[in-house]
Amino acid sequence: MKFQKKATLAALFVAMAAGSMVAGAQTIRIANQGDALSMDPHSLNESLQLSVTSNVYEPLVGRNKDLSVAPALATAWKQTAPTVWRFELRKGVLFHDGTPFTADDVVFSFGRMKGEGSDMKATNSDIKQVRKIDDHTVEIETVAPQPILPDVITTSFIMSKKWCETNQAVMPVDRRKGIENAASFRANGTGPFRLRERQPNVRSVFVRNGSYWGKIEGNVSEVVFTPISNDATRVAALLSGEVDVMEPVPVQDIDRVNSGANTRAVTGPELRTIFLGMDQKRDELLYSNVKGKNPFKDKRVRQAFYQAIDIEGIKKTVMRGASNPSALMVGPGINGFQPETKRLPYDVEAAKKLMVEAGYPNGFEVSMNCPNDRYVNDGRICQTVAANLSRINVKINLQAETKGTYFPKVLRRDTSFYMLGWTPTTYDSHNALNALMICPDEKGGAGQFNLGAYCNPKLDELTKKVLVETDKAKRDAMIKEAFDLHSADIGHLPLHQQALAWGVNKNVKLVQMADNFMYFKWMSINK
Repeated sequence: MKFQKKATLAALFVAMAAGSMVAGAQTIRIANQGDALSMDPHSLNESLQLSVTSNVYEPLVGRNKDLSVAPALATAWKQTAPTVWRFELRKGVLFHDGTPFTADDVVFSFGRMKGEGSDMKATNSDIKQVRKIDDHTVEIETVAPQPILPDVITTSFIMSKKWCETNQAVMPVDRRKGIENAASFRANGTGPFRLRERQPNVRSVFVRNGSYWGKIEGNVSEVVFTPISNDATRVAALLSGEVDVMEPVPVQDIDRVNSGANTRAVTGPELRTIFLGMDQKRDELLYSNVKGKNPFKDKRVRQAFYQAIDIEGIKKTVMRGASNPSALMVGPGINGFQPETKRLPYDVEAAKKLMVEAGYPNGFEVSMNCPNDRYVNDGRICQTVAANLSRINVKINLQAETKGTYFPKVLRRDTSFYMLGWTPTTYDSHNALNALMICPDEKGGAGQFNLGAYCNPKLDELTKKVLVETDKAKRDAMIKEAFDLHSADIGHLPLHQQALAWGVNKNVKLVQMADNFMYFKWMSINK
């Protein structure tokens, strides 16, 4: 096994070295536990994919280092009516193929994001129309007043209309169906880096965009991005100097990385909440030995699962203290977070009693879908949850798999019980309410990631009111009421917010943001 591991490392390092010869000291080598599943910025609303593609594509409104909104492809914006925002577009911007950026690309891109196959429907579900005023001005009309629209569209990346039409990529690839097109493997954005090479699940190479409209603070001219799923191999690559940046650092290896001669761990809180969801729509679960009914439609069963999970045990033994147990679907740092809300107590006996009351004294079997290369210790968390639930006679048939097969499966709702993580890209609770908790609207996009189809019309009504309310006190009260409803229903099983941990060579300077986006333009390396 030792020989096999050395051989694997050697092969990996040869591949990475081959990609770093061109740019010498200005090449930075990044390793992640997974890969961006596509270069299409509208195909998967997942933080890693959005983070990677955000270096190639840009939105109208971006983020500063402190997460405040910043001009990107729009230089200014204002509300001209309660439901209309006007955006002045940046002039002189070129796509990587030399095509000028205009309002036509904005109109096209927002239409693409609302189209079939798009995973960005939920983000743009409240947009009614995008209109071209002239080549460098657009108006976005919303279905109701939306005071936080600039925050909402910070991950709505703009593509070239001409390039998409030429390359038969007018519609996004549909990851649920395994469909690919030219935008899966090639890219043509306006961002500070261009995609030079794409080998899915092997490596992607990005090079500095010499015609970029803005300032690139860092000195990096080439980025070699390599997925390394094995934790030990990823840590070894950092410690040996074969990669310059890697994430995540396994919580058990943070001290080891900090003790390395040339490495350090950059840690901080993350805005992502990890939770479990259950199919509450089907009359019979797809993957369970219970026939003729759905146990998850019974609140007592959902509450039994909740109270059988030893969240403090997960924090101590699995997360090594690097998690914040959560009672809500959002955490600290998200507008509308309610710090006074407490989790239901861990109580196995109470959980057993609930199962008996619900008619399942002997428990039941159900399959659980989890990724094993997406969130911090995701596979181990699911194993621990399965062990916890065995105490109430629930047998979990755990299906832990790489995110490349996991996401297409759960996103098409081919699941009975699943793990998911969510970072509200607006840093506002409405994002989580609208994407995760509102009754799913297949056509409009609301509830797109409410994969178990939890539904409470009163919560829906509040979510729509939260969107348009401008009085902060009233808005926060509505958010609290909505969260209280969701908690009382046991709509999902919130687990925790995980912590960020990036392994970094001491010669590297970078910016770690609480949304876990990694921007190449702010990276510098001195060798």
